[in-house]
Amino acid sequence: MLEQTADNSVLPAADSPVAKRRRAWRGTKDRLAKHAVAFGGISVILAIVLIFFYLLYVVMPMFQGADIESKADYQSEISESRYLSINEYNDVAVTVNADGRVRFFESETGETMYEPDLPIADNQISSVGAGSNTTGVFGYGFENGSALVFQTEYKVTYPEGTTRVIIPKVEYPLGDNIVKVDPEGQALTLLSLQSYDDQTTFAALTADNRVVLKSVTKEEDFLDNTIFTLKEKSAQITLDNLAKITHLKLDINQRELYLADDKGFIHYYDVQNTAQPRLVQKVKAVPTSVDITSVEFLTGGISILVGRSDGQIDQWFPVRDKDNNYTLHNVRSFAEQTNPIIAIAPEQARKGFMALDNQGELGIYHTTAQRTLMVTKVVESDQAVMAISPRANGIIAVTPEGNITLLDVENEHPDISWHSLWEKVWYESRDKPEYIWQSSSASSDFEPKFSLSPLTFGTIKAAFYAMMVAVPLAIMGAIFTAYFMSPKMRTLVKPTIEIMEALPTVILGFLAGLWLAPLVEDNLPGVFTIIFMLPVMIILTAWGWTKLPRQWREKIPDGWEAAILIPIVLLVGYVSMSLSSTLELWLFDGNMPMFLNQIGIDFDQRNSLVVGLVMGFAVIPTIFSITEDAIFGVPKHLTIGSLALGATPWQTMTRVVLLTASPGIFSAVMIGLGRAVGETMIVLMATGNTPIMDFNIFEGFRALSANIAVEMPEAEVNSSHYRVLFLAALVLFMATFVLNTVAEVVRQRLRNKYSSL
Repeated sequence: MLEQTADNSVLPAADSPVAKRRRAWRGTKDRLAKHAVAFGGISVILAIVLIFFYLLYVVMPMFQGADIESKADYQSEISESRYLSINEYNDVAVTVNADGRVRFFESETGETMYEPDLPIADNQISSVGAGSNTTGVFGYGFENGSALVFQTEYKVTYPEGTTRVIIPKVEYPLGDNIVKVDPEGQALTLLSLQSYDDQTTFAALTADNRVVLKSVTKEEDFLDNTIFTLKEKSAQITLDNLAKITHLKLDINQRELYLADDKGFIHYYDVQNTAQPRLVQKVKAVPTSVDITSVEFLTGGISILVGRSDGQIDQWFPVRDKDNNYTLHNVRSFAEQTNPIIAIAPEQARKGFMALDNQGELGIYHTTAQRTLMVTKVVESDQAVMAISPRANGIIAVTPEGNITLLDVENEHPDISWHSLWEKVWYESRDKPEYIWQSSSASSDFEPKFSLSPLTFGTIKAAFYAMMVAVPLAIMGAIFTAYFMSPKMRTLVKPTIEIMEALPTVILGFLAGLWLAPLVEDNLPGVFTIIFMLPVMIILTAWGWTKLPRQWREKIPDGWEAAILIPIVLLVGYVSMSLSSTLELWLFDGNMPMFLNQIGIDFDQRNSLVVGLVMGFAVIPTIFSITEDAIFGVPKHLTIGSLALGATPWQTMTRVVLLTASPGIFSAVMIGLGRAVGETMIVLMATGNTPIMDFNIFEGFRALSANIAVEMPEAEVNSSHYRVLFLAALVLFMATFVLNTVAEVVRQRLRNKYSSL
């Protein structure tokens, strides 16, 4: 059967097969749409969760502790070992004994590989010394005041293509000559030496309690590398007989000498001019009841690590004061061990170290992160000697009885901790604790600086200035467009502003960095004149409009009054920029940026002002569009009822429309804030990318997003730098998640509160 509708069309009867098929098909489409929407929503949530867990998966290994596994433990013939060293593959080690024997052996078995004959002759050994562990330099001091310096090296070959063969050898930086260190011929009871480039320096304590210095500079024949000239400098330091020197250390750059005595004092000498050593400072390093049991340089030779009889380890380094003088400061301490520290082994490529006490407990530490990764017992001896491999993934220890322990170490990210990421850190060569991001350097003694605080601050700073520009303009513009503007004018304004959102941010950043930043710098007074005069002129124009005769005002249709402001805005901009040079010459002696620098306000061309203007321009369309839709969507019966009860349009707007639209307005602001927080290209191209913490509007910054974009292509995969960048991404992810969650909670509360209107 057929039924006739009101428009004379013919429909099948409700119980006809055709109608049933149509209803069934419509039901199928509804179910498909329902499942598709549900699948899409769940997929979005799943994607976000997967992103979060992937970021967490990359970040979590940074906060794991160290792990040690025994690789070999055996008895050997080695005795009286004074120093140990192990190669980067952890398969060949060398021991320097007190009897003058140097032995290279396989670290896993103890089998001797090479035992060189040193040119000691009949000299009686009185001391053994070592240089930096990165150079492999050792030396013997003799009873007659002379010394021998030698250097252990490894030659790696692949004779069969894939099989690695390591050939140990010994070199002599000064030839096989015995160097006279003490001109008076006294026995050298303590010896420290360094040989780097063409200079070798000896520092030794003699039997009659003098410290003697000897610097030897060599010149080689560039054809056959034979040494043909040796230039020597020497000096003596007379000590107080009341104190006994127990430790003596010369830094790798041969500029600083540290002496530790049995009274707990450290004597800090400047020995850049070997012939004229200068005492910089004498400082009490430990309490009266505590002794200094070990002293070692941290890698780079800037800091010294002082092991104490109570198990504490202190890091000291020179700090420059306001008078440009250096003084030693105890920067940080590690007190996890409780027994006397007998050996300290610094890592060769990081600011970490390992410490062994007289109960055989080993502690693994990192100075910059101020982190103790583990403390565990590894040997059964109170006089063991240990060494750490160049890659810090292996440890070898030898007891006086000849027992050798080889350990594998897993310690990938000791330099990361809450302290190094978010708190002030006192870095080497800095005069105070600071927040610093500096992930790379050309210097071998570089201390990575992974503070996320200045990057987070830069992100907040960029978002703050962008929102200062965007929020007032976008919200006020949306209110006028939705409520006061004529419909025809609205159809022109709203699409135009929404099209602005399609502008690529890379183009905006490019224009900001290359065009706007120089323009602002050259016309700074004019820019501020526009900022302050534009609101004043708009208010005066509005006031003047109300004073015009009625017949004049009625010539402009309702809702088109805003068009009058266009020439006013253009005129204010033109006049302000035209008078900029005159104002700058009159008020700031022709150079406002220099004037700001002179009064203590730093000025950079690419600064927060430029970023605020451009990023605010980029965020305006988002806030404007959502706010305008929220206000325009307020039910008309509310506004008509308010006006009918005698309220003015402005009262209706402020007390009815804005309250009803407040959930949408708040959502617009939070979405705009989220975009400003995550913006990358504008902050990358329009700032100096300097990670500083200063709210000065005339200085730049570095944001988290820009930092990720700049450094991720250069980061070594799975390195600490790489994972910290992922942590920065996780911080951004969590920040936007929190912002969106808070926005939704507040929006729902506002919606429930004003839904009764």
